Amino acid sequence: MLCFVIVFSTFMSALPNRTPADCVSLALFGALFSWSTPILVISGINKGSSCGQKMFYSGAFAGAREALISGVPSLRISLNWKKDVSCETDLKDAANVCLPLIYAAVNDIEKGNFPKGCLLNVDIPSCPLTNKGNGHLHVLMSYESVLALGLLLMKFIFFAAACYESNIEALVVYEVRKIMEVIEMISTTFLLLGLALCLHVAECTPKTTPLDNIVFSALNCRKHSAVLTDFGGVGDGKTSNTKAFASAINKLSGLASDGGAMLIVPPGKWLTGSFNLTSHFTLYIHKDAVLLGSQDESEWPNIDVLPSYGREIDFPGGRRSSLIFGTNLTDVVVTGGNGTIDGQGANWWKKYRNKEFNVSRPFLIEIMYSNQVQISNLTLINSPSWNVHPIFSSDVVIQGMTILAPIDSPNTDGINPDSCTNIRIEDCYIVSGDDCIAVKSGWDRYGLKVGIPTQQLVIRRLTCISPDSATIALGSEMSGGIQDVRIEDITAINTESGVRIKTALGRGGFVRDIYVRRMIMKTMKYVFWMTGSYRLHPDPSFDPKALPEITRINYRDMVAENVTYAARLDGISNDPFTGICISNVTITLTEKPKKLIWNCTNVEGVTSNVTPPACDLLPEKKPIECPFPEDRLPIEDVKLKSCSTASTVA
Repeated sequence: MLCFVIVFSTFMSALPNRTPADCVSLALFGALFSWSTPILVISGINKGSSCGQKMFYSGAFAGAREALISGVPSLRISLNWKKDVSCETDLKDAANVCLPLIYAAVNDIEKGNFPKGCLLNVDIPSCPLTNKGNGHLHVLMSYESVLALGLLLMKFIFFAAACYESNIEALVVYEVRKIMEVIEMISTTFLLLGLALCLHVAECTPKTTPLDNIVFSALNCRKHSAVLTDFGGVGDGKTSNTKAFASAINKLSGLASDGGAMLIVPPGKWLTGSFNLTSHFTLYIHKDAVLLGSQDESEWPNIDVLPSYGREIDFPGGRRSSLIFGTNLTDVVVTGGNGTIDGQGANWWKKYRNKEFNVSRPFLIEIMYSNQVQISNLTLINSPSWNVHPIFSSDVVIQGMTILAPIDSPNTDGINPDSCTNIRIEDCYIVSGDDCIAVKSGWDRYGLKVGIPTQQLVIRRLTCISPDSATIALGSEMSGGIQDVRIEDITAINTESGVRIKTALGRGGFVRDIYVRRMIMKTMKYVFWMTGSYRLHPDPSFDPKALPEITRINYRDMVAENVTYAARLDGISNDPFTGICISNVTITLTEKPKKLIWNCTNVEGVTSNVTPPACDLLPEKKPIECPFPEDRLPIEDVKLKSCSTASTVA
């Protein structure tokens, strides 16, 4: 049984004349809970200042420090409460901001990976959902815990960067004579992550970018711009803005032939249902703006089933339109200053689990039958289902995305390119309840009939946390085909598998010419996983003679640590997966690895310089280096332009 000590004002009221440190001490010595002693202390949320050194004198910090001294992991959370500005709901928002951090800590504690002598000190700025760029994450550790610093910072610096564009400082308690070793370790961690973070102390006063001084990068700049408030938008978090978005985009669509237009979503909380985009158009979400998905299902209209699927992922019937939706578009940009789109998915997940729907849940962003598409520099949280879904589209750039969902949330895939050509996905950070990226192209006979593959896809500089799913999945809906996929510079942390292939009898189609290199994996169930018996089908009438072709799958230059299985590779009887090449891979197993490290059936290929050695079906062949294309895909040479706010629409 897991036991936590959560120290906050309500709990303290039940223990008069006791400080937070007293309460923690009592719990640590078994005086509060007779059945167990705590494995984690969460101290806060207190209404304190996040500036200067005041945090070190707060009661919440004292409680967390008591746990640190006793060798119990602790989190201290403080909200920068401001008189006449902050409100009680900010406490709830601050707690929600910290949930991914708490989930990650609990998961690592359960697995024994979290350093015992560690205190994470989290400072949340005022108005947490709209005031970004001013949060702090401090890491205090005893020297005995410094050896685990690399993995810990990779997880929690990612969290801090993902949630609210935090500035971070790492404060490490250590022996002076070891200072250079610690600095070297921290530097290595940042290099592995590939995060472009500036490590400095944030100012305590939030900075808001004027709407007439917005600079950003885009496929194309616009001649005209307008603000949502020009069309009746109200950013109070309560008023529906669905009609305001529709009115604004309808008017701005008339400027497509005159240099195009941009709609700016200014600071505030903008409640809205689904709305449709237009061509030669930019939707810009300010860094202090939050789009909130409406809880009123009538604001999410039903739309047709995708022709390449035959049914939807939840139910055989129709589906809800995505929050941001577009079809048959040319030159469309959805971007921002790391503004937030909150799908408020908890209620959708609950109803899905209770089978209260007869149509499928909406996505956050879906673009169909379009070309010249850019989705960038946004934070997406709590999507009802998939987050980003480009389908039947070409020339797509997705970059700088932060996507967060509880790790137990259903079907919250991060980015799912589907029957698309010429796609670039880069510099994204994803915590998901499902695959971080899932490459698709249709389902069984429906996908075979439509026959549009996903091809010429590059994925690079991705960081993924998904304990129950893949870093990158190819399939299982791959009946239209997947080919020429180039994956490089990937970091996976506490994730079920690396690049996984999923298919089955009845799929048909192909997955071929897949190239993967330079992956770093920490705490994985599988490094390599291929499945030829994925059992989900859109209907019982699939053709078992429709066999998929899986061939020319290449992996190289990979390091994985704390791994349960090196590989599970299950092809199909009389339809083996062929042309598998794995080279220069080092896998370090858990302390108690499974007996069968490489489990291989119905596969063919070779390996070179792989540790531990692979199965007999993938014999060692030296010297080889698995191929990775030297040419560049057309989408890699697409350059973004520097754009700024244009003249206001009259």
